Amino acid sequence: MGLLLLLTSTLLSSYFHPGSVVNAQHMFTIRDISLSVEPSTDVTRGTNVTVRCQVTVSSSGQEALSREYTIFKDGSIVYTKTTSSSEDFLYLLPEARVSNSGKYKCKINIEGKQSTSDAKKLSVTGLSKPDLHLNKGVVTEGEELTARCMAPGETGSIFFYFYDNSEEVQEKRVNSNQAVAELRFSSIGNHKIHCAYTVLITPDSFKSEESNSVTVSVKEISITPVLEISPQYKIFEGDRLNIFCSVQTSQHSTENMLLYLSEGTSLLSSGTTKVNHSMVALAKAAGLMFECRMEMGHLVKTATKTLPVTELFSAPTLTMSPAEVFQREPMTLTCKSESFASERLQRKELTYTLYSLGNPLNSGDTGVFSGKALQHEFNYTCTARAKGIEKHSETLTVRPRVFVSAPKISVYDKAILGKPIQILCESDTGSLPINYTLWKGYHTEGTTRVQMPFQKALFTVSISKPEELNKYMCEANNGREEGLLGARLTANVTVPLTHAMLSVLPALQDISEEGHLNLICSVQGTPPVTFKWYRVGDPQPLNATTSDNVYKDYEFPVISKAHSGKYYCEAFNHANNIVRSNEVTVEVRMAVWKKALIGGICLLIVTVLVLVFGLYFRSKRVRVDRAAVSVWSERKPEAGNDEENSMMSNEPDVEYTEVVHPRSADPARVPLRKGTDTVYSELQNSPHGFGRVR
Repeated sequence: MGLLLLLTSTLLSSYFHPGSVVNAQHMFTIRDISLSVEPSTDVTRGTNVTVRCQVTVSSSGQEALSREYTIFKDGSIVYTKTTSSSEDFLYLLPEARVSNSGKYKCKINIEGKQSTSDAKKLSVTGLSKPDLHLNKGVVTEGEELTARCMAPGETGSIFFYFYDNSEEVQEKRVNSNQAVAELRFSSIGNHKIHCAYTVLITPDSFKSEESNSVTVSVKEISITPVLEISPQYKIFEGDRLNIFCSVQTSQHSTENMLLYLSEGTSLLSSGTTKVNHSMVALAKAAGLMFECRMEMGHLVKTATKTLPVTELFSAPTLTMSPAEVFQREPMTLTCKSESFASERLQRKELTYTLYSLGNPLNSGDTGVFSGKALQHEFNYTCTARAKGIEKHSETLTVRPRVFVSAPKISVYDKAILGKPIQILCESDTGSLPINYTLWKGYHTEGTTRVQMPFQKALFTVSISKPEELNKYMCEANNGREEGLLGARLTANVTVPLTHAMLSVLPALQDISEEGHLNLICSVQGTPPVTFKWYRVGDPQPLNATTSDNVYKDYEFPVISKAHSGKYYCEAFNHANNIVRSNEVTVEVRMAVWKKALIGGICLLIVTVLVLVFGLYFRSKRVRVDRAAVSVWSERKPEAGNDEENSMMSNEPDVEYTEVVHPRSADPARVPLRKGTDTVYSELQNSPHGFGRVR
């Protein structure tokens, strides 16, 4: 244990030796980075150019930082270096070339921290003059020579061009400053060879001046192809031709030699030293073109001849009569050659054949064929023959026409009385063109010719009565002697609405609360009709409905005083003319039961009042009458009237009183018996009625 402690202390003392300091992590920041091009951004070829990268770094320690510099050209890395120097970083371009042109940037990386400068564009102008070298100055036909073109000191992607007498013959692209081309010459004589090059710097290119010119002498090889044709003159179709292809040479070897004999693009024969071919002459507009071609290595020589051939007879033409034919109608096809060589051929020697698979026609005179047209299109061709020569006509396509069917007549869009009406005539089948004629009774209204598939035969007419429309008919014709007449027009005519009227049920004077109200709108015109009811002052309709009748009602099931007001209706049909009715003023009266109730109450009140007042006055008069009777009975006889008293004493025991009738001023004597009840009863029964007692 003690030994272990000793070793540990020794290690620690050696690690923390006097004079050594543990390095803390450096603190730094990249303050700025810039790039410059010296001596200038625009220089000429051969200038020593320096790309300078300047970086400003702030650091907390004295120890140098490891810096990684990267130089970019046009976005690609061209140089990378790591250094601990704080000096400017230099990228040298000694003797700059055009290929050094481009945009340069500098990037620095210090312990993971990076910074990149702005780009600077370097332009280098001027290219070196190209230098041309040839390995031979004299060659023979077809012999190959080597040409080398150099661009001294240039670098990059370069295109080299080689010229023969100012005509470009080859192009080479390389990544070096020289290119090699193998050249051959097919024509004898002197050839001036030079070259040039172009340095490609995307997106620009720079072309050099022309190189030195070198003359090459090309000598002929004593080998000549020979082409012979027999016969050579007055050749007609059908004549036999013999063609020979060979070579003529004096000293040169014919080893590795090939001969090709061709007519136009057709290879007739091939061989080594001699080729021949026999054929029947055919007429061509430009004549027969023959070629004898010799190939020996890279050497090619040709001999050509053009041989005119007179046509024995022309290619036949196939025609049809009549020019247009209908299905299953007779037709005639004629096959004929318009011209022939009379010195070699008679017309009767020409024979014609018609090819019509599936529809054979009868053959009459020479080249004339007859039959009936099919129900569908069919192709025909014919052939003319004479002296072994056969020529074909162009294909004739017969498209039988279809007779037009009976036309149908209809109204296009709508028929509205008082407005222009368009009538459409059309047939289900029939070949175009078709002539359509519109009839009204026994008079024609016009004719329209339909020539395109989507064209319509439309006629514009006007009528004053709906029944006039039934007088129109269509006639169609596309080649018949007489056209086909269709049926008469049957269509509905919309009569615009008129005479809109609003009426009400019940009668205006009978409209009362808690009853119903029907607003009836009626018009004259063609249904269906759309009705709308309005209350004056309200732009929104109360109701809108469409009816198949010319009248319609709108009902208020239960009405009140709030329904009083002015009402009107509007209506329209397919003619789209809106008509407005008269305005009707509706006044909702009080309900009948309310009137009866008010009358009964009033009558009851009056009755009660009458009874009350009657009883009141009756009781008052009875009291008055009783008082009068009492006063009369208490009156005594006077002394001066003895005679009268004597008389009264002799009469029965009856008392009299004078009663004045309300309607008379004269008093009446009314006997009163003794006793109040008796007096009252007699007064009651008196013909004078109640009165005032004196």
